[in-house]
Amino acid sequence: MADATVDILKRNNLSVTDSRRSILQLFLLQEASALRHADIEHSLQGMDRVTIYRTLQAFAEKGIIHSIPGSDGAARYALCRSGCTDGHHHDDHVHFVCTRCSATQCLDDVHVPFVRMPEGFEASKAEMVVSGVCSKCRS
Repeated sequence: MADATVDILKRNNLSVTDSRRSILQLFLLQEASALRHADIEHSLQGMDRVTIYRTLQAFAEKGIIHSIPGSDGAARYALCRSGCTDGHHHDDHVHFVCTRCSATQCLDDVHVPFVRMPEGFEASKAEMVVSGVCSKCRS
């Protein structure tokens, strides 16, 4: 797993630091779920909050992760799949939030529907979050 973190950081022209590798490794281990800043802080106890914030910001800018709005006001972050690059995200999929366990997941095969904008408006981003009960909680 460590080699993958180094490859991703180098491919995105980011310096390889222990903090970046640790945070990226968390995303690789949790690739099915999104993480909040607090989740990362809890998992990597002792890491500075500002370092985590700056790392998340750098990863988002480079197209490594994308943000997901949370109903509680806390953004969640998930790995970008493919096609996202420096400053250009292509995360046109639906995000699902479980109302029982609070897990947030990317539904890569479910795309945000096209929204026809009124004349004079130009959309730059569309996000869709669906709430309900995930497959784990239903079992």
